[in-house]
Amino acid sequence: MSVLLESSATASTLRRNFWAGVWRVMRRKPSRMVGVVILVGFVFMAVFGPMFYPDHLPGDPNQITRPPSAEHWLGTDDQGRDVIALVITGSRYVLTAALVTAVITVVLGTAIGLFSGFKRGRWDTVLMRLTDMKLTIPGLPLLLVLSTVWKFGSALTMGLVLGLLSWGGVARAVRSQTLSLRERGFIEAARGLGLSTNHIVGKELLPSMAPYIAMNMLIAVTGGVYSQVGLFFLGVLPYEANNWGQMLNTAVFRSGALTTPQGLGFLLGPLLAILLLTLGIVLVVDAMDEIFNPRLREE
Repeated sequence: MSVLLESSATASTLRRNFWAGVWRVMRRKPSRMVGVVILVGFVFMAVFGPMFYPDHLPGDPNQITRPPSAEHWLGTDDQGRDVIALVITGSRYVLTAALVTAVITVVLGTAIGLFSGFKRGRWDTVLMRLTDMKLTIPGLPLLLVLSTVWKFGSALTMGLVLGLLSWGGVARAVRSQTLSLRERGFIEAARGLGLSTNHIVGKELLPSMAPYIAMNMLIAVTGGVYSQVGLFFLGVLPYEANNWGQMLNTAVFRSGALTTPQGLGFLLGPLLAILLLTLGIVLVVDAMDEIFNPRLREE
């Protein structure tokens, strides 16, 4: 009983020390807290925004392609719809597809990298050759070809396709981490105790790599945003999907945002959203890097 109480007290102390370290890192550079606020704000906007702004907003024929004003801060589009409202409603598709992309990318990449790095031998050779083949295939041209036969109408379908095409880099990185960790003393001790492979991987390796995997997840979200926005901007995906890339396409090719001031707000709206989301992710990843890497801390 006393051993259990001592173990519980130790775990509680470790948790307190961890959160104290998080607070110190955030307090040292308040901009990192700004990054957290930005990400929380985007999630809130994607979840609740469409409740206040329907997906198919009615346009005002008398307000077509208007410049920014007191009534419409970023102006209107070519159908007379408020640009800020469109950015808000489009955030659900963008973030859903990006999150699905990140989950599939990290889960597949982590599973392949862990298995390859831990097993070594023939499995490592086969899986890494497949990963190398995957990395040599240019992603954008392949997506352009796929889009001609498979219309990525839903955010889930878009995220699934992007995730299946994006796991190679994560697999390589996780394998390198696994090769490094498998030679550490605590892994050797686990092997010496006769613990199963599932226990070593699930209880020893994965917890040690969790911070690295979490940072890769956020970075993959950024990649998912850029990929889908780029495809919509090129006009190879369904027009009816509400996406920031579609807004950019309309602003540049239909509203003349690059040549006339009327469509400038329609161009700036999605661009500012993409830049702000990227900034939030960069700041949070920077904070996570210092939190989980003691050598970077300035105590």
